Amino acid sequence: MSRPRTFVPPAGARAYALATARGEFAVIDSPAAAGTGPRGTALLLPGFTGSKEDFNPLHEALGARGYRTVAVDGRGQFESDGPRDDESAYAQEELARDVLAQAAVVGDGRPVHLLGHSLGGQIARAAVLIDHAPFRSLTLMSSGPAQISVPQQQRVKLLRDALAVLPMAEVWEAMQALEAPEELADQDEGGPDPVGLEDQEDLRRRWLGNKPAQLLAAGRQLCIEPDRVDELAAVPLPFHVLSGARDDTWPLPLLDDMALRLSARRTVVEGAEHSPNTDRPAPTAEAIAAFWDDTAPGANR
Repeated sequence: MSRPRTFVPPAGARAYALATARGEFAVIDSPAAAGTGPRGTALLLPGFTGSKEDFNPLHEALGARGYRTVAVDGRGQFESDGPRDDESAYAQEELARDVLAQAAVVGDGRPVHLLGHSLGGQIARAAVLIDHAPFRSLTLMSSGPAQISVPQQQRVKLLRDALAVLPMAEVWEAMQALEAPEELADQDEGGPDPVGLEDQEDLRRRWLGNKPAQLLAAGRQLCIEPDRVDELAAVPLPFHVLSGARDDTWPLPLLDDMALRLSARRTVVEGAEHSPNTDRPAPTAEAIAAFWDDTAPGANR
């Protein structure tokens, strides 16, 4: 069976530029399904080399459970603008403050559920540590407690070295010829199944849309991120640690331990790897929605 094109948003979703106090950000905004009682809004942050389109397979199922979902390209990521060469604009705190500004608009004064995939999870964590008030819950999807694994650090270093000397288009061609970092290899498309030609064209277009400084800064951050789990555990929010059954970026024992330290719900999606949102979207959406349901006021947790 062929995989639905990940870059095609579901019916009813809108793609537009979200205006915030910190600038405009490209989003895909998918409403709760007609006839469902609205249960809340969620802000979804993609990972390194990813984009808002990585969450397209989840929108419809989450909408059917009553959730509006807003997936966003971060600063300098795909269709959101940012400086081409100034890495300081992509410091983690800057990106975290962008998330707070996005949540303020998306939530319209009400707390939103926050979900971050991989690098997006670490940016989400930083935002919550600055101010948890705009959020109802935090889901860390395939996002670990500190820096990425040593093999992934080595691969990211190769990418950063290439970006320092080659144009983006040439780096893309090199990545297609060589094994790339895991998050590049499955491109948030779900590793086991090959992507079609149309998706390959979209993936290349996405890559070329990224600002080099954003990729350089993000890659560096992934390799030096400190363990801030104890800080996060002190925040009065419900937490969810979700991953596939295999992950080479943060091995599962690290994610299991992080969940224990956070007293978090732990979900392992069988048959999925680093991108459960695209590997196994149906059980992933079910687990996310069930967690959100259980964080509603008055719910039995």
